Amino acid sequence: MSLEILNETGCFGGRIGFYRHRSDVNDCDMQLSVFVPPQAASGKVPVLTFLSGLTCTEENFMVKSGAQRVAAELGLMLVSPDTSPRGEGVPDDPDGDYDMGLGAGFYLNATQAPWSRHYHMYDYVTEELQQAVFENFPGDAERHGLTGHSMGGHGALIIGLRNPAMFRSLSAFAPICTTLHSPWGQKALGLYLGDDTSTWHDYDACEVARRSGDVTRFDRILVDQGRDDPYLAEQLRPELLEAACRESGLPLDLRIHDGYDHGYYFISTFVEAQLRFHHERLRA
Repeated sequence: MSLEILNETGCFGGRIGFYRHRSDVNDCDMQLSVFVPPQAASGKVPVLTFLSGLTCTEENFMVKSGAQRVAAELGLMLVSPDTSPRGEGVPDDPDGDYDMGLGAGFYLNATQAPWSRHYHMYDYVTEELQQAVFENFPGDAERHGLTGHSMGGHGALIIGLRNPAMFRSLSAFAPICTTLHSPWGQKALGLYLGDDTSTWHDYDACEVARRSGDVTRFDRILVDQGRDDPYLAEQLRPELLEAACRESGLPLDLRIHDGYDHGYYFISTFVEAQLRFHHERLRA
């Protein structure tokens, strides 16, 4: 897969770039950002993909998290794709709201018109993004971790648990833990997938976790959550994920942090710990 270079520059001895390519599954152009650490000059390096949340693009994590300094120290490649299809003819929320449509792809494959033509973010992350990264950068596909924030945390959990052979490590920041019981999820999945909630189960992290007890590749699944997050009680529901993992035997490590909310100050505070968590599992 060929990439169009939008911008590249040096960063902590490595290189950060922003790229565009044609996506067949989303029937539009897609963009992504990649930080390549200095260790890549000597060979393939482990990769951590970060899935961003509502309203975000491929830029937010790279610009706001401050992750590149630690990634350069650890020799960890960072990848962040856009959060939805975009472009002429790609439908948006009919009311112009932020929680559906552009910037809100929910990392699923839509089945309902008009969304089903473009909104196939699950296939994009598990297929085309893999090609874009591993055909163009010195990343090691056998050492690939996955994380994300909010809607992207939901995406990381469902994609990571459903594809344990693809990812060796898994974490999330303040994820939407249940789309079945979250107003954000109920709205988006209702429009993308229709009213039959049985079709939502593959895109509900609790339901996926509940049937993933035989996923043994992950020795620990790390979730960081701020106690002062305004979305905690209504939208995120980590207690339901904790119960589902306890039921299935998945090794969830849910860390609640006093005094932190939902934003990038929270992410930038704990991103080093998460990068070190992934590096520990990806370095060998």
